[in-house]
Amino acid sequence: MEERNEVANNKLIRIVITGPECTGKSTLTEQLALHYHGEFIPEYAREYIGNLCRPYNYEDVEHIAEVQRKQAHEWNGPKSKILFLDTYLIITKVWFTVVFGHYPNWIDKELTSKVIGFYLLCNTDIPWKADAVRENGGEMREKLYGMYKSELNHMESNYFEVTGTGTERLERAIHAVDRFLAKPV
Repeated sequence: MEERNEVANNKLIRIVITGPECTGKSTLTEQLALHYHGEFIPEYAREYIGNLCRPYNYEDVEHIAEVQRKQAHEWNGPKSKILFLDTYLIITKVWFTVVFGHYPNWIDKELTSKVIGFYLLCNTDIPWKADAVRENGGEMREKLYGMYKSELNHMESNYFEVTGTGTERLERAIHAVDRFLAKPV
């Protein structure tokens, strides 16, 4: 099979791991970066919100979105071929919509810019566990999953739905990334 032109040309490939809260995104992101000898950007929103000493507001979420965009565009870490991002603007756009009813206009333009080559959408088959930052368990978690999937379809994004738990989940994600990387551009 022909290898993706970005890989052959040493161009950075960006792969986003997305999905509702507590679906193994952070773990999967790190596992994939290790497997592919790539790099990863951890979830900024969790760190930022976790360090607030007050409830978050619209400006906080806008700051998170701006950092996510900047991280994806201006990666200046080690020169690997693949960069895995633990969440990205799809989650933030939906977050804005659910909590505030609107979002900054620039997010749609950014999401359709195709800076992201591939998305892994993590299914909700991992049990939800409450913590200080998580807000959306139960039915809302399923609703959010549907909203992320709808957004990916609306943008005509290249994505794969990751299901399963543990090793099975990782193996499915690796298989999907392998298929993506093997596609000619």
